[in-house]
Amino acid sequence: MNVAASNIANVSTTGPLPASGGSGTSAVIGSSSTSSTYPAAYVPLRVDQVDQSSGSTPGGTIATVSTVSPSYTAQSDPSAPFANQDGLVAAPNVDLASEFVQLAAAKYSFIANAKVIQVYSETTESLLDIKA
Repeated sequence: MNVAASNIANVSTTGPLPASGGSGTSAVIGSSSTSSTYPAAYVPLRVDQVDQSSGSTPGGTIATVSTVSPSYTAQSDPSAPFANQDGLVAAPNVDLASEFVQLAAAKYSFIANAKVIQVYSETTESLLDIKA
């Protein structure tokens, strides 16, 4: 949930395009001085769930957080002070629809897990109340 919320909150956090070693010396020099003056664009993250079971041994899952690749897309914003000569900036590669789906899935997973704990508690309580 934290990863999706962070990606949504920072969807507009742009920065200078990284130096690509491209067309000319002046463009590369301009890009490197710009990128050292202004902070880089937000690097979005993603969560992958990996199965921990091996053979017949159940083990659940583990969540791993990694960066999205590619982490940015070129976006036109000529008014930005760090825009390159073509008016492009680096914008985070965030898919808002996917992020909101992840938030909804996390919400319903939490609700389902809480219900399991509640039912377990009620079952344990009723078993302890049985009299011979």
